[in-house]
Amino acid sequence: MTGRSHRDAVFSRPQLTRAAGRRIGAILVVTALASSATSGQPSPPLPNRADSLKFAAIGDNGTGDKPQFEVAQQMDKARDTFPFELVIMLGDNMYGGQQPADFVKKFQEPYARLLAAGVTFYASLGNHDRPENVSYKPFNMNGARYYTYARKNVRFFVLDTTQLDAKQVAWLDAALQEAKEDWKICYFHHPLYSNAARHGSSVDIRVILEPIFVKHGVNVVFSGHDHIYERLKPQKGIFYFVSGAAGQLRRGNMRPTDQTAAAFDQDQSFMLVEVLENELHFRAISRAGTTVDAGVIQRQARLGATAAKPANAPALASR
Repeated sequence: MTGRSHRDAVFSRPQLTRAAGRRIGAILVVTALASSATSGQPSPPLPNRADSLKFAAIGDNGTGDKPQFEVAQQMDKARDTFPFELVIMLGDNMYGGQQPADFVKKFQEPYARLLAAGVTFYASLGNHDRPENVSYKPFNMNGARYYTYARKNVRFFVLDTTQLDAKQVAWLDAALQEAKEDWKICYFHHPLYSNAARHGSSVDIRVILEPIFVKHGVNVVFSGHDHIYERLKPQKGIFYFVSGAAGQLRRGNMRPTDQTAAAFDQDQSFMLVEVLENELHFRAISRAGTTVDAGVIQRQARLGATAAKPANAPALASR
């Protein structure tokens, strides 16, 4: 893994000077596909090309309870035909006790088949994770709270939004500037945009990070924290996903707004993602194996503003 990180003194959610920035990056267009959950018809499959980057996304998973195991079983089943090579973890990877036995029950056992197959997990820290978990080898954080790595034409930036300090923000600005890959994907725990009732948008973090994302042409952002699934309409040209229900669930917690493109709060869920040249295909899947949202983000390598076609999104989850 290619990583650049710092381990400095930190403090929670500082107010930093907002840097203005002009977006120079890709035009992104999303077209949502009708899901089997709402239309009665199966969604078109992911392209599943041999040369694409395939990964899964899970957030707020580390309970050790039956639903976590059942989501993991759906991930196993999906990988039988869609061989994703890595899993991005959106924080709260471990709830409650975090002794060696807990890492067995809440991580090694649920994902045993994936780990045995060589799937690599890359974690970000959530507010329930202990800071020392950066040294847990299967999380592949290599002792760092924030770091970056690349796969094919995608560079990932993993942040610690529980303890966001000036040095981390400066690192992110420089790392994004240096990135040469076509796709820039950031992930971390606290969502910049969310319409769930329990937590909602982390506006204090948004005012710090969003200008940097816009300035450097970040394409997609994944977060957890709210125990639901939500896909936001593009915000300043960036696509945001909240996927915090791979173990925990707050049923009926969504309060959709005009920012919401699709949402699901009736069961635990996870995501499958495939990046194929200038397309990012995504699918959100419930614990029962039902596709609850699916679509494709088109990246066009040209300068200018960002636009999005109206999404034919699945119906929103009930309030």
